Amino acid sequence: MGNSGKRRFGDRRDGRRLRTLDPYNTMAPYIMKVKSDASNYFSESINISGIESYLRTKRQQGYPGIGMLHVFVAAYVRMISQYPGVNRFISGQRIFARKNVEFIMTIKKEMKTTAGETSIKVAFDASETVIDIFAKISAEIDKVKRKGEDTNTDDAAKAFMKLPRLIVKFAVFSLAKLDYFGLMPQSLIKASPFHGTIVITDLGSIGMPAIYHHLYNFGNIPVFIALGMKRKAYELGPDGKVEHRKYVDYKCVIDERICDGFYFSQAFKLFKSVLRQPELLDTPPAKVVEDVD
Repeated sequence: MGNSGKRRFGDRRDGRRLRTLDPYNTMAPYIMKVKSDASNYFSESINISGIESYLRTKRQQGYPGIGMLHVFVAAYVRMISQYPGVNRFISGQRIFARKNVEFIMTIKKEMKTTAGETSIKVAFDASETVIDIFAKISAEIDKVKRKGEDTNTDDAAKAFMKLPRLIVKFAVFSLAKLDYFGLMPQSLIKASPFHGTIVITDLGSIGMPAIYHHLYNFGNIPVFIALGMKRKAYELGPDGKVEHRKYVDYKCVIDERICDGFYFSQAFKLFKSVLRQPELLDTPPAKVVEDVD
């Protein structure tokens, strides 16, 4: 298993280089050099009747702000706890296991067309429950909504944009080269909305359907998921009667180089299974699986 506690030559500040992958996997980043070469797209729908019932119970238990997004994030974290390969990333044509689980979300500071956007990055442990995740996300959003408070991302962007544009262009080019060799400062990696496990956006909260969102070639995010708004459907049940059901569609764009298709399929089967049984998220996983060496 992985030696995640000790940094070795070739490791990065945010990831551990994987050295035992087969040649096909290690060759892929040289053939598909950037994420736009290696992006796969797929869409899924989930019946949310069970999730809505679960959320009503949680709100009655004293968590009034908990919602669909928190359950989806918690299910993804649970998936990583059993399939850590989904938390890998590519940098400098090498494959790394990320040292933690980091979710990036773009949010509006206010629900107004004139209000600005910002990104928040929330780090989780793979063993956390849905309530742990709800508390962390809520705390970060509260910071942003608090009047006059900027995120680390905002501060970094403001500092860069005080420079002339040619210098900004050269600075971004230089950062990309530093990142390639694993030399980007930790403070910038921590602030960057382009370095993390996944970007997830809840378009349903603004009344929009799910979209396929591109991956960024800058940085090392390998997955982008967009959730759509709730929709109703009338379908035949097992007894032949028409049943009223509610769904949420979600669309994923993934960097296929981090693991093979079978691994992805098994991971997302677990993701959907957990969404169908959200009560599993009330307790930590029995075991957290570590990635290969």
